[in-house]
Amino acid sequence: MINKIASLIAAAVIAVSPLAWADDHYKTFDQEAQSTLTPDEALQLLKEGNARFVAGESIDRDLIEQQKATSVGQYPFAVVLSCLDSRSAPEVVFDQGVGDIFVGRVAGNVVDTNLLGSFEFATAAAGSKIIVVMGHTACGAVKGACDGVELGNLTALLDEIEPAVDAVSTPAGVDRSSANIEFVNDVVETNVRMQVNELVRRSDVVREMVEAGQVKVVGAVHDISTGEVTFL
Repeated sequence: MINKIASLIAAAVIAVSPLAWADDHYKTFDQEAQSTLTPDEALQLLKEGNARFVAGESIDRDLIEQQKATSVGQYPFAVVLSCLDSRSAPEVVFDQGVGDIFVGRVAGNVVDTNLLGSFEFATAAAGSKIIVVMGHTACGAVKGACDGVELGNLTALLDEIEPAVDAVSTPAGVDRSSANIEFVNDVVETNVRMQVNELVRRSDVVREMVEAGQVKVVGAVHDISTGEVTFL
């Protein structure tokens, strides 16, 4: 099933998009580089990018030239689901340029049907080798779930995080509100793990690719104080 989906959609993409190429000046991923990359190598690229970011050694890219280079085709090696938070931008914390990674963002980095479809496109059709579900410390959405916040459509979103709140055990008398940042960060990590499981459970396409060793799905937490990303 996966091969059929990939063949059909890739054929449509290639029909309107000539092969992109990598150039030392642009430093963009091309089709050959993407296709030969393994999931473990893709993970290593993200780890190395984050190490550069934390060390203050992010690559000095010519972003407008990358924009031009990728206008004829894109071959991202990874897809990242992250929170909406302005302090936790995947392209920045992983030191990636235009066309390097797909990014889906929603408060609390929770999985839904639209995102599942996007992940299936990114992997089965567009060739990405790894999906990262990335939460971050001191997450406002998680704090809202801990405090039982109700606010318009946000209420339904926070309900998706509630199972993670309930899953974190604490000794009697320990503050389980947003005032306890240690508790909040425990919920952040638990929520990431739950969303990873939910993604694989709900997507037959992704699950089959994982089982075939074609794609890796991992969780991660970004520390907004240090910039460091810890993979779970």
